[in-house]
Amino acid sequence: MNRFLVSAAHKSSGKTTVSIGLCAALAACGHVVQPFKKGPDYIDPMWLSLASGNGVAGRACRNLDLYLMENDDIVATFARHSAEVNLVEGNKGLYDGLALDGSNSNAALAKLLDLPVMLVIDARGMTRGIAPLILGYQAFDRDINIAGVILNNLGGSRHESKLRAVIEHYTDVPVIGAIHHDERLSIVERHLGLMPSNESHVATAKIKQIGTAIAEQVDLDKLLALSQKEPLNIPHKAEVSPLRCGGKVRIGIARDRAFGFYYADDLDALEAAGAELVPFDALRDTQLPQVDGLYIGGGFPETCAAELEANSTLRSEIRQAIENGMPAYAECGGLMYLSRGIDYQGRVYQMVGAIPGDVTMHDKPVGRGYVHLKEDEAHPWPRPKPLSEKSPSPQPSPASGRGSEREKQPMILERENQPLIFAHEFHYSSLENLPPDSRFAYHVERGYGIDGKQDGLIVHNLLASYTHLRTIGSCYWATRFVAFIRRQREQHNSEPIHFSEQTL
Repeated sequence: MNRFLVSAAHKSSGKTTVSIGLCAALAACGHVVQPFKKGPDYIDPMWLSLASGNGVAGRACRNLDLYLMENDDIVATFARHSAEVNLVEGNKGLYDGLALDGSNSNAALAKLLDLPVMLVIDARGMTRGIAPLILGYQAFDRDINIAGVILNNLGGSRHESKLRAVIEHYTDVPVIGAIHHDERLSIVERHLGLMPSNESHVATAKIKQIGTAIAEQVDLDKLLALSQKEPLNIPHKAEVSPLRCGGKVRIGIARDRAFGFYYADDLDALEAAGAELVPFDALRDTQLPQVDGLYIGGGFPETCAAELEANSTLRSEIRQAIENGMPAYAECGGLMYLSRGIDYQGRVYQMVGAIPGDVTMHDKPVGRGYVHLKEDEAHPWPRPKPLSEKSPSPQPSPASGRGSEREKQPMILERENQPLIFAHEFHYSSLENLPPDSRFAYHVERGYGIDGKQDGLIVHNLLASYTHLRTIGSCYWATRFVAFIRRQREQHNSEPIHFSEQTL
């Protein structure tokens, strides 16, 4: 098998475009490509998933997050989903990360998974100075294998020749690619990065165009020769997805241009817990499918606000379903859609109205980064067994590998008899004018959430938050949500509740 990390000297070096192109080019050559993305991200994985099929449905990209996941979970996720060729796209620069000791950097992930590094360098304006840059990156950590360099944004063939000569003379790192500057390879960006591929009508053509350009300017045979590795073993104690616990339930999930932010592992976990995921289009469908619950993830509902508003029939049906007690879970964009309205670019667009509050868009992020939540007693979903009934969890220590930002500890800890949950948020909107007696599922210890102190608004059987959860480590939100739907359905049908706590 082959595996490698596409990283860069710094952010905005073009590594996402290169990663998309490599996925598409390798897939076009007949290789089975599995993409991975470091850190919390929805948009890059959407493009990488599509690119792994060379512009058609490929293998779902998996996120690897050193802040949110334990090392065993990362190794297990990588090993479980590995294919013939495994590409991991880093975030920011090779040595960038939250922790001072670099324990959650791209380099740390490369060490953990034994990934040769393909270093993308934005070479605009560079000549001889590229040599000390490469030598410095090699010397900073001798345990990192910088197996190859991909030069990006070159000014022409003369510029390429100079850089190749310098690198060959001063370093021992091979140049495996030299990509000339080409505006046609750029993808429209938005505040979260690239425009999501589910919003781009030309995504397939763009991916094929990028793949063709990369195939012509990167030595794919040399890349594969430098990235051959033995497969990794799955750690026995790693548990990424919970087991099934009971009969099937049907969950309606919004999958369209407005809502597309879903982690593949979460969808797997929902299905493993007994859910049948039934997609619907909030922009076009006038009726909900026959379902027992709703899941509306993140996205950019503000950019589709006029279409969402125009679909009044579906909005009314969703509101009625929630008011009638249908279990529902909404994250960020889903929360915005379920509010009374979205104030965007000088106009208020009417939304579902299930949440008694109003959304306002802002020019700067309201909440951004990793979040620490403490679950409150009002949280409606069935709880896992107390940790005291399980094997003891290691306590954090100042010398742990994730630095002061996030000590090495399980995804959920007991703190003052309440779980501590690690997740992330990124939103430019705020939810305002909520009733003073509103109930919340979480107290925010780090981050912003809904009001800087609380997140997880509870309305009937709806739980809506700005925080994005992940079913990894010990955070079994997907299992708990499915169990909640099953319990509500059984209570509504006046049937006995068959619920196995052992699987929670």
